[in-house]
Amino acid sequence: MNLEVLQYPDPRLKRKSEPVAAITDEILALAAQLAETMYEHEGIGLAAPQVGRFVRMITIDLSGPDKREALQVYVNPVLEPLPPLEGDDDYLETEEGCLSVPDYRSSVKRHTRVRLKALGLDGQPLERDVTDLESICLQHECDHLDGKLFIDRISRLKRGLYDGKIKKKLKAEQADQGLLPEQQAE
Repeated sequence: MNLEVLQYPDPRLKRKSEPVAAITDEILALAAQLAETMYEHEGIGLAAPQVGRFVRMITIDLSGPDKREALQVYVNPVLEPLPPLEGDDDYLETEEGCLSVPDYRSSVKRHTRVRLKALGLDGQPLERDVTDLESICLQHECDHLDGKLFIDRISRLKRGLYDGKIKKKLKAEQADQGLLPEQQAE
């Protein structure tokens, strides 16, 4: 079953997620639904809070969006920044987008390397050092678990411009549905 992806400015996207206490049939079903939803929307990552499930679980598949060959599901992920490898920078600045922030992309600065600690769906702990796109994707998805969006990491000017665009869009949608107060008073 494909789940609805919450869209900014939905206030639920600001909610922090709770740790998963045990890998249950419900958690396994949610993992499958997250993957299906991520693939349906041609994403390379999706966090449980983006679909209104406030548990600490993320899915990523960097082979996407066209292929579906490398699905990874992490439960209760924790990221620790690592020093860069020799010759690398501490941070990468790349353009990001998000299924919860449609039609917008912006440059975001992220750690080049991180250590991932999490549980797999088998309940076993895992630990890996990751770099580059995988590091960026993990940081992006883990931000969702703490109620953060990539637009919380951009400049105030860019954020203000995006928020203005969203307000206009919402106002236009309300007008189309006859929901604006000035139209109801007529």
